[in-house]
Amino acid sequence: MSQNDNFAGGFIAGALLGGVVGGIIGALATARLKSGEGEDTSLSNSDRFDSFSPGDEESMERARRGLEDKIAQLNSAIDDVRQQLGGINGHAQPVDDPSMID
Repeated sequence: MSQNDNFAGGFIAGALLGGVVGGIIGALATARLKSGEGEDTSLSNSDRFDSFSPGDEESMERARRGLEDKIAQLNSAIDDVRQQLGGINGHAQPVDDPSMID
């Protein structure tokens, strides 16, 4: 039974995290495509990568850091919810020894 509870919690957490990360990546990709609508589309992927300016790299680095911050916030929220629901599932106290988990 405990395995089913862990699966459900992990599934929901994964779905939420995947949805957020996918949405952010989709928004960034859409913005990138819209900004390049008037450009020549015959460039290969390597040519496009080489044509990035340092400002683009800085922008990508800021976006990456922002994503990492959001992921950390989500992980913290997920841990809080797991701890709150732990009392319902019979694990009110955090387990220090991983071998004690069912």
